[in-house]
Amino acid sequence: MDRYPPIADHGLIGDLQTAALVTSQGVVDWFAAPRFDSPSLFAALLDHDGGGYFRLSPEGPGTTAAQLYYPDTSVLVTRFTTEDGIGEVIDWMPADRKAVATERHTLFRAVRVVRGTMRFSLECRPRFDYARGRHELDLKPDVAAFHAQGMTAFLQGTHFPLERDGDDVHGETVLNEGELAAVVFTVDGADATPPEPLSVERISEMLWDEIDYWQKWVRTSTYSGRWQSMVARSAVTLRLLTYAPTGAPVAAATMGLPEQVGGERNWDYRYTWVRDGSLSVRALLDLGYVEEATAFVHWLAERLRESEGRNGEPLQIMYRVDGDPHLTEEILEHFEGYRGSAPVRVGNAASDQLQLDIYGEALYALAQGREIAKGSSYRGWKSMARTLDWLVDAWDRPDEGIWETRGGRKDFTYSRVMCWVAFDRGIRLATEFALAGEIPRWTEARNTIRDQVMERGWSEKENALVQQYGGDVLDASLLLIPRVGFLAPGDPAWLSTLDAMERKLVSDSLVYRYDPAASPDGLRGSEGTFSLCSFLYVDALAQSGRLAPARYAFEKMQTYCNHVGLFAEEIGPRGEQLGNFPQAFTHLALIMAASTLDEALDTAARRGRL
Repeated sequence: MDRYPPIADHGLIGDLQTAALVTSQGVVDWFAAPRFDSPSLFAALLDHDGGGYFRLSPEGPGTTAAQLYYPDTSVLVTRFTTEDGIGEVIDWMPADRKAVATERHTLFRAVRVVRGTMRFSLECRPRFDYARGRHELDLKPDVAAFHAQGMTAFLQGTHFPLERDGDDVHGETVLNEGELAAVVFTVDGADATPPEPLSVERISEMLWDEIDYWQKWVRTSTYSGRWQSMVARSAVTLRLLTYAPTGAPVAAATMGLPEQVGGERNWDYRYTWVRDGSLSVRALLDLGYVEEATAFVHWLAERLRESEGRNGEPLQIMYRVDGDPHLTEEILEHFEGYRGSAPVRVGNAASDQLQLDIYGEALYALAQGREIAKGSSYRGWKSMARTLDWLVDAWDRPDEGIWETRGGRKDFTYSRVMCWVAFDRGIRLATEFALAGEIPRWTEARNTIRDQVMERGWSEKENALVQQYGGDVLDASLLLIPRVGFLAPGDPAWLSTLDAMERKLVSDSLVYRYDPAASPDGLRGSEGTFSLCSFLYVDALAQSGRLAPARYAFEKMQTYCNHVGLFAEEIGPRGEQLGNFPQAFTHLALIMAASTLDEALDTAARRGRL
C-alpha cells in the first residue's frame, strides 16, 4: 500500500448520493457519507496515518495490478496477477433509483479468482468525521459494527472471516479458481440495525443488475460521434457526481487535493457551483439526457425563487447539494495533506465571493433547449425577470471572477461578457415565448456591456480581449466567447484573441488559465494546465473552423486521462494529474468539445473540405 498513490491512480464508484475512490492497489482511501459533502469515513488520501482506509488485495510477492471499468458502467474491476494466480476485486455502489435522500449507503467489494489460487486480505479502518470522531467496535461472527457519534457502519463478510484488530477489523481468505467471496460495507444512522446478510449468489445477481442499469442508461444517449467510449465515460462520471435527490452536480468527489503538491491551493470541491452546473446542462442536452438537464434547471430555479425578499445578491456562487448556502470554511489541522499539501480545507470561503458571471451561466442554462425553456413555470420566469431587473443596476462592478481569486475585486472581462449573456438569453426567452419583462432596459444594458467590453477589455499590445480592464494578461475563460455568441467564431477580433491565447497560454495543446505571475491572485505557488481550458480550446478552435489543430488537441488530451478515462482538474509539469478528482467541469467540457468537433468535421466532410 503506497503511502500516497498518484491522484490519477484511482477509479470512482458511487450511488448518485455519494462516492468513493479506489486505488489500483485495492484501497478505498476516500469515502464520505451520507452525501458527497458529508464528513469522511475514509480519508487516507489526505492523511495516510490517521485518515482511515479500506484495503482489499492479494497477499504475496510479485503482485501486479490493472484497473478498468466494466464497459459503460460505474462498476470498477481491479485485476491482480501473482505467481499463483489471477484474481479480481469488483467494487460498486448500487445506484439510487428513487432519488430520495437516505442515510444508508452500501459499498460492495466482491472477490473472485479466475486462475490458480490466491490469498486475499482486508483491513477496514474507518475514521469518522474527518478522523475527529472516535468509534467502538462490536464484532459478532457475521458482522462488525463500528459505532460513532451519529453514525454506524457495518462490515459483513461472505466467505470472508473477520477478526478484531483493536477497534478495527482485518481478515483473510484463500480462494481457488472459480470461487467468489465478498465484503459489504454499509453506513447508516446511529441507531441502525445491520442489513440482512447476503449470499454470494445474491451479491452476484445484484452486480449484474447494476451493470444492466448503467448500460441501459448509457444506451439512451443520442451521441453517435467519433469518440463514443470517451464521451460515454465522461457521461457516467457526470452522473456519478450528481446528487440524485436534487439533480445538483458537485464539482468533484474530493476535497483538499492540491493544484501544486506541497502548495496551499487545496480546496473543497464537493459542492454545487452555479457555473459548473449551468454549463453541464448543455453537455447533457448534447447527449440527449433531457431529464438530467431539467433536474438541475429546476434546482437552479429554486435557488432564484429562494432569493425573493432576501437582501443582497440573488444567487450565491455555490451551494450544498440540497441548496443550503452555508459553507463555512475551516482548516483540518490534524491532516497532513496529500504528500504534505497543507492546509486541508473543508467548506469553501469562496461561497461569499462576488462573481457576476454566474448570472450569465444561469440564464444560459435556463434558456437551453426548447424542452427546458418552454417548460419554465410562470413563477420561474418571474424570478428570472426580477434577477435581470436587479442585474441592470448591478453588473458594472468589480468582482472576484471565475477563478475565485483571493487578491481583491477587479473588472474581469469574462464577468462582463457573461452579464451580456444573461441579458441576451433573457431577451430571447421573453421574445420567443411572449413573456413579460423590461426588455428595453435589458436591451440597453446588453448593448452597453458589449461596447464597454470591446473598448475597455481590449489590449492593443496583445491585439486581444484580455483578463481584466486595462491589463494585458490573457485568460482562457474567454474561450467561451464564440459558444455563448458574444462574438461570432469568424469575427477578426475573436480570431486575433484566439491567436494571442495560442501564443501565451497554450503549451503543446494544453492550456493554462492565466499567468499568476503576471496577474497575482492572492495565493502562493504555481499551477499546471487546466484540463477544462484545454477542452474549451478544442471547442473554440472547432467553432472557428480550425479543424486540424482542434482534432489534434482533442486527441492529445485523451492521452492525459488516467487508466480508466478520468481527469482531475489539472495536468502538472510531468504530465501528472493534479487537483480534486475527478472534476465534473473537465468532463462536461470534454463532452461539449466532442459534440462541437464532430459537428464541424461532419459539416466539412459534406462540403468536401476534408
